[in-house]
Amino acid sequence: MAKEEVRIDKWMWATRIFKTRTIATDACKKNRIMINGVNVKPSRPLKVGEIIDVRKPPITYRFEVLALIENRIGAKLVPNYLKNITPKSQYDLLEMAKINGFIDRQKGLGRPTKKEGRALADFTESAYDDDDFDFDFDFEGND
Repeated sequence: MAKEEVRIDKWMWATRIFKTRTIATDACKKNRIMINGVNVKPSRPLKVGEIIDVRKPPITYRFEVLALIENRIGAKLVPNYLKNITPKSQYDLLEMAKINGFIDRQKGLGRPTKKEGRALADFTESAYDDDDFDFDFDFEGND
C-alpha cells in the first residue's frame, strides 16, 4: 500500500534527516526547510519527485524524494527513500568552516595551548551544535 502524500516533518524524521520529529517540525517553523524554493510548514504534504532543501548553516543539504514513508526505518534502508543531491561545493563550504579556526592564528604563536584548544573546540561545537542530522550515507552530488 503506497501512500501518495505524507507530512514533510514525518518523512524527514522517518528517513533520519532529523533525530526527532519535534526537531523536524521546529526546522520547518524556522524556515529552514524549502520545497521547490518555497518555505514550508510541518504539515505540508510531500510527494514523490519533489526536491527538499534543508538549510543548516553554513550549508544547505538537498534531497530528492524517491518514496514516501511515515514510520522510522533503519539507516541502511534510507537510500530507498531519498537521494542526496547536495552539490559538492556545499560540502567544501563545510570543510572550510571546520578548518577556519586554525587559519586565523597569528604567525609565530605556535600550536594552541590545551586551554586554547578546548576553547576552540567549545566554540566550534556551539557554532555547529544544531547538528540534528542522523543520516550516514555516501555523497552522490551534482555540481
